[in-house]
Parts: sequence; C-alpha cells; structure tokens
Amino acid sequence: MFEFVEVKFKDILDIPALHIEKDRITSFVGPSGSGKTTILKMLNKMLSPTEGHILFNDRNLNEIDSVSHRRCVTMLSQSPVVFQGNIRENLIAGLRFQNREMPDDAALKEMLKKMKLHKELESSVETLSGGEKQRLALGRVLLLNSEVYLLDEPSSALDDETAEAIIEMIAGYAKHEKKTLIMVTHSKAIAQRFSDEIIEIYGGKVIGGLHERDN
Repeated sequence: MFEFVEVKFKDILDIPALHIEKDRITSFVGPSGSGKTTILKMLNKMLSPTEGHILFNDRNLNEIDSVSHRRCVTMLSQSPVVFQGNIRENLIAGLRFQNREMPDDAALKEMLKKMKLHKELESSVETLSGGEKQRLALGRVLLLNSEVYLLDEPSSALDDETAEAIIEMIAGYAKHEKKTLIMVTHSKAIAQRFSDEIIEIYGGKVIGGLHERDN
C-alpha cells in the first residue's frame, strides 16, 4: 500500500526502503524524537520528503490530490482538535466537512458506547477530560469509515485499562472491516499484542527490520 523509496526528510528521517501492507495493523515504536510522527504526517501528505518519494497504491503521493487522499487516509494527531459545542456536533464534524450523510442518534450513541464515553449527545465538550476528548475525536474519525487510519499515540491520555480496551476495539474494527491501521505508540506491550507488524524507529532510521506477528 505505502512504499518508501530513498526517503529523507531534512535531518529527521533517512529511510531507503519501507513497505507498509494493506489491510494490516502496523505499529511504529521508538523513543521520543525518533521521527515516528513525521512518518505519519508524510503518509497523510502534511509533509513531503526532501529526497526520494512515497508511493500509495503504486502512485507517487506527490501526484495525488491532497484533499482526496485525506478522505481515504485519515489521521488523528496525539492532541486532536475538539470543536466548541456539544458531543453530537463533534462526532459529526468530519462527516459535515466532507458533505456526507449524517448518521442518526442511535449510531452516534453506539459509537460513544464503543469509545466507553458515558455522556449524552447534548453534553458540552467543556465537561470532558483530556482522555474523554481523545476518545471523542477517535469516535469522530471512525465514523468517517476511511480506508486507512493513521493514529498518533491514540491511547496517550488514557489509563492503562481504558487504553487496552479502546485499542482492542480499534484493532477489532480494523480487522473486521478490512481497514489499514497505522499506529504510533509508546507502548511496546500494546504494539506486540495488537499489531501484525512492528517497525522500530531510532534516530530517523528503521532499525532491526520488521517484527511480524504470527496470525
């Protein structure tokens, strides 16, 4: 699905070759500042290589319209945007931006249940904690039903028990719906439990190759 060919980005990344497969869960692990988030931003066309190129389904990313690309490759940052208003408005914000059909309240309440967010749709986002806002933003991107999800530390603001439950739900959704999930995580335990492949990044380089889990 994604292929890096002699990719460099300033003095941050140096990746001669890397392939990320379709319909798999791939996790990037490594210390802070190693370039993991930069990779996600490049996959989402927020950044472009200073050398080399990245292919998406055998097409150079530079040749793909950015808006069209982001409709099928959706990224959730570590500090996701939460809009003023209530929970319903935040859940449907992405769909509204894309002029998509709006789900009914039953579907929205089911997403809140999956996110373990025990709030009413009319509740103000001002009442939410940091972890609750992260789960709300995650529910919003899952409603987009994208082909690819790029998640940057999706459990960073969650306690261990909630984090494991949410990641398990996301992984199950990706498998069941045949989505491609690419995730940055600080937790090697989460990566090892839920990923099909783990890519270690250190100093902007892939180290130790790919660690593939037996299915």
